[in-house]
Amino acid sequence: MTKSTKIYIAGHRGMVGSAVWRELESKGYINLVGKTSAELDLRNQQAVLDFYATEKPEVVIDAAAKVGGILANNDFPYQFLMENMQIQNNLIDGAHKADVYKFIFLGSSCIYPKFAPQPLKEEYLLTDSLEPTNEWYAIAKITGVKACQAIRKQYKKDYVSLMPTNLYGSFDNFDLQSSHVLPAMLRKFHEAKINNNSDVTLWGSGTPMREFLFVDDMAEAVVYALENNLPEYLYNIGTGKDIMIKELAETIQKVTGHQGKIIWDASKPDGTPRKLMDVSKMKERGWEYSTELKEGIKKTYSWYLENIERLKKVKL
Repeated sequence: MTKSTKIYIAGHRGMVGSAVWRELESKGYINLVGKTSAELDLRNQQAVLDFYATEKPEVVIDAAAKVGGILANNDFPYQFLMENMQIQNNLIDGAHKADVYKFIFLGSSCIYPKFAPQPLKEEYLLTDSLEPTNEWYAIAKITGVKACQAIRKQYKKDYVSLMPTNLYGSFDNFDLQSSHVLPAMLRKFHEAKINNNSDVTLWGSGTPMREFLFVDDMAEAVVYALENNLPEYLYNIGTGKDIMIKELAETIQKVTGHQGKIIWDASKPDGTPRKLMDVSKMKERGWEYSTELKEGIKKTYSWYLENIERLKKVKL
């Protein structure tokens, strides 16, 4: 790896891909490649093979995926399974055929069994059944992990998979119908604040525990994996610390300056009681997170305020 190594970032306009791009630029990397979905349809095998033949990237970071919430996963299981497998298979196999030596595959903590012990260790993969609401996406991601493991085992190439916990930050999805809990809360508290500090109603009891990682820290982990040879095929990326949803809500309320009440609608589901990652393997290799949750929420809120007019027009 040199500063002029040609690095292709698939999904460079998404929350994770754009953070990785910013981190690489800040470290002086000058030969970055990105293609929009209009320029390169990653579901099209021939198009991807042609891209590899033309651009000849030396390193590939796969931050591209078809993503969505529980409703979307439930309503479109075939698309979430097939399109994600098409995207990653084309990228992984195309990279292998183009003799790309280094490949970083990004997944999700949903690859682990629904009832796996806490905190989630890498070795729990494929030890039990998945969460039914997003198993289609999870199965696709598991095949990507296994494809990279197989290339690593058979061809001795440096293909590694990084599994992040819940991510948040700049370029997050703030759409209330499809966003995750943290950005959804941030938007709700902001809108309630400007609406005479009206009350904010949130789902469930507020007692589940969740772990959150600032996306810029995730980008640092990706660059760390690029610049170092990791001896295993799979690493969890997170903080190793979780927080009660009720405390998360109170933190976001303080950051946004909302003065109204928080009402918990206990008739709505809580979801899984706890979902914490064991991040000791990555820590042993020399990387750990640096952004504490409140600081990350402040940065995310600042970005949201700066982009609020654009977010009203464009669905991220």
